[in-house]
Amino acid sequence: MARASAQEVRAGRRLVRVTHADKLLFPADGITKADLVAYLVTVAPAMLPHVRDRPLSLHRFNDGLAGEGFFQKEIPRGAPDWVRRVRVPKQGGTVCHPLAQDAATLAWLGNQNVLTPHIWTSRVDRLDRPDRLVFDLDPAGGAEDFGLVRRTARELRALLEEMGTTAYAMTSGSRGVHVVVPLRRVHGFDRVQEVARAVADELVARRPDELTKEFRKQERHGRLFVDVLRTRWAQTTVAPYAVRARPGAPVAAPLRWEELEDDGLPRAGALTMRDVPDRLAREGDPWSGLPRAGGSLPDVAAAQRGR
Repeated sequence: MARASAQEVRAGRRLVRVTHADKLLFPADGITKADLVAYLVTVAPAMLPHVRDRPLSLHRFNDGLAGEGFFQKEIPRGAPDWVRRVRVPKQGGTVCHPLAQDAATLAWLGNQNVLTPHIWTSRVDRLDRPDRLVFDLDPAGGAEDFGLVRRTARELRALLEEMGTTAYAMTSGSRGVHVVVPLRRVHGFDRVQEVARAVADELVARRPDELTKEFRKQERHGRLFVDVLRTRWAQTTVAPYAVRARPGAPVAAPLRWEELEDDGLPRAGALTMRDVPDRLAREGDPWSGLPRAGGSLPDVAAAQRGR
């Protein structure tokens, strides 16, 4: 059915105007801007608890995947007054980030051609105290490496359990898996980063032929990169339930741990914008308990004693 070039979408208590609603954002898949906005409104009840009160950086594609994307930290010009924002200090000045507090803001972001919002690992009332520790398991190759990603994610979970912490898993929607530890907001970024590096050191030491912490790609030599650089001041990580700018419109999808046990999830982009709403309706959000699950930093010494 043909769509009008503009339409209004009900998102919570607001009507959000969607301009150029029939614009193809994913041309090969026939996915339009209207489809993206409808997806964001549908997943908002699951997505908002994970993004609310966190400064956003926006990956925008004004011409869809047919054009070049760009990252934007500053809230786009002309943002409605009802879109919440926070001004954050940076070297030489400040930057005013948007916040996604409600379904209407998610819909408005979709209208701004934001395919992928990225979030801080801290919240606006205590920006200097992260409440998430993120490990990004980034494979060297393509889909053939995803078995290694799944196995490493499970081993990292077991290691974190040895260290007395609970972990959650999410496909990146791109190539790998994010393993996330919810934290009480006690420590600053420097301390959290120090512990994250120590956890990664311990994981890599157990399988140095397959894993690495080496940032430079030419030095990884085919090994899986255990990336802990997300948990630093002003660094971001992909928002749960965000759509990635890749063919098929894959989603950064929170997982149940058993989904990483076998080949039922063949690649990081297996769950797409067309799959996730039905998945949520059937199964709910696997991360529903995460926002209330903050705990202590991993006890690295405990795992080292157990070796």
